[in-house]
Amino acid sequence: MAGRFAPRPAARPARTTARDGRAADPAGMPRQAPAPAPAASPSVRTWVPEGPLDLGLVLGPLRRGSGDPTFRALPDGSVWRTSLTPAGPGTLRVTRHGGEVRGEAWGAGAGWFLDRLPELLGAADDPAAFVPRHELLALTRHRRPGLRLARTGLVLESLIPSVLEQKVTTGEAYRAWRLLVRKYGEPAPGPAPERMAVMPPPRTWALIPSWEWHRAGVDDKRASTVLRAVRVAARLEEAAGMAPAAARARLELVPGIGPWTSAETVQRSHGAPDEVTTGDLHLPGIVGWALAGDRYADDAAMLDLLEPYAGQRHRAARLILLSGRTPARRAPKMPRWDIGRL
Repeated sequence: MAGRFAPRPAARPARTTARDGRAADPAGMPRQAPAPAPAASPSVRTWVPEGPLDLGLVLGPLRRGSGDPTFRALPDGSVWRTSLTPAGPGTLRVTRHGGEVRGEAWGAGAGWFLDRLPELLGAADDPAAFVPRHELLALTRHRRPGLRLARTGLVLESLIPSVLEQKVTTGEAYRAWRLLVRKYGEPAPGPAPERMAVMPPPRTWALIPSWEWHRAGVDDKRASTVLRAVRVAARLEEAAGMAPAAARARLELVPGIGPWTSAETVQRSHGAPDEVTTGDLHLPGIVGWALAGDRYADDAAMLDLLEPYAGQRHRAARLILLSGRTPARRAPKMPRWDIGRL
């Protein structure tokens, strides 16, 4: 084997000085890692809500499963969330101390987050406008006085996970959202809990390869709907400033976005108290059972039962779900299909 490779050059003597004139580390001694940069100081805002406020009830609908990279509720009572705001990525931590709410934010979107903190926590909502006409709803409202409807002011962050939830189990949808945001989003600014991330911008969603959608368990129909939506992201985000009905109409101009998806979106982006979800597999039966003992109610029957709550039908549905009065399961769960393994 001699002569197959050229001989290695002789080892150079270790330098005793660095290029900048400082003393170099002796040979073999590991260099000490630089100290981590201290976390940036947060921007802070405090706010005193009028009336009771339950952070879990208000912000809970924004969480897409227990592993959602954009949402975290900690045992100390704090709620963390990330958003891609018009000013850039941001992280928000919300805590409640007595009658005061404290918001701390990091990143380019910190100011945007804090400017809209009261709206996010339901300041624009009017719980007193709801007049219960069923004993169940009156009792549930009495037990849950801190329920307010959050308003994020952001459309795409609610639209994309709602599209992923079309026609599949929530577990499949949550898994897809978790995998895609963790892989293509960016780490959350500030001292956020481990593995939190900011959802990708529209261009990044548009560049996700087809096989990555497949690995996340997202079929071509839902992936294509997301791609069509992000191509007109700016126009869809404008809907945040529209009335809920007009916003839904704009969203539904995108093929693949129907009444179910648009309602699920504006309930969060607008805090819309009347935009009840239709086309859902379970909600009509739950409402029918709670208000009329009819577990087989369809959308038409559900809307008839909710007619006395016109203007507040979404709030009525939320209270029904919070009441825990649901019909017993009489069929197997919807099967879960992992297309990523095909």
